[in-house]
Amino acid sequence: MTSGFNQADKCVSLQDLVSRVPNGASLALGGSFLHRGPFSFVRELIRQNKQDLEIIKQSPGYDIDILCRTGTATKARAGIVAMEGNFGLAQYYRKAVEQQRLALEEHACATLTAGLRAAAFGIPFQPCGGIEGSELAQLNNWVKIADPYGSGKEVWVIPAIQPDYAVIHANEVDRKGNVRVLGTYHWDRIMSRSAKSVLVVAEKMVEDTVFTDNPETTLIPYFMVEAFSIVPNGAWPGSCWPDYEIDYPAVQAYLDPDQAAFNQHLNAAPELQEHA
Repeated sequence: MTSGFNQADKCVSLQDLVSRVPNGASLALGGSFLHRGPFSFVRELIRQNKQDLEIIKQSPGYDIDILCRTGTATKARAGIVAMEGNFGLAQYYRKAVEQQRLALEEHACATLTAGLRAAAFGIPFQPCGGIEGSELAQLNNWVKIADPYGSGKEVWVIPAIQPDYAVIHANEVDRKGNVRVLGTYHWDRIMSRSAKSVLVVAEKMVEDTVFTDNPETTLIPYFMVEAFSIVPNGAWPGSCWPDYEIDYPAVQAYLDPDQAAFNQHLNAAPELQEHA
């Protein structure tokens, strides 16, 4: 039986999607390094001159780097940050931290995930192993608690981390807002469960039957999604498997410190070509 479901207003333009983010918001950005990040969304944040954003991500790369380059991000909770082996460290992110233009709460990927899990579970903190020998606990004022079951051991606990928004780049959505990612989804699932709201950029919209025939492939159900936008090639210059790979020449061009080259990079973005 076909229902009268009508949530067409969930499908909005990229500009409208980004306009929902207020200055000062915290954003958990999906993907990893140069792979399937919501990069069209990130560039639109810059075009809309968003300010004082906090970025939350276990393994950011191009996304946090470009937001640091433009001064859009002023706070971050992040694990490893890099442009992958081809390009090394994220240079504009590094400069922002060194010049204290970005307030960094440094994490391991596991500790940041623990904080997101605590928020997803609705609890104030989450135990996490593997911290011994690191100075992260001292830097972040994390504490240990005794095992309440009497083993005599102590465990580090990470406070809950609840982003205002999880922003996910996906392969497919349907008209209701169900979300599917092909291949690894990195930390996107826990980001979507921990955030107050979820915004999605997708490569394409598919029929409902794609999801109803294979419900186990749904990464994020529609009722968790506030809105979504369709932006083909929206993860450029990164990859979105199996549709396209990293555009390495474009990443190299982005790293050019010349402002004119940077403007050219922004103007060459696929989201602008789609709406030209």
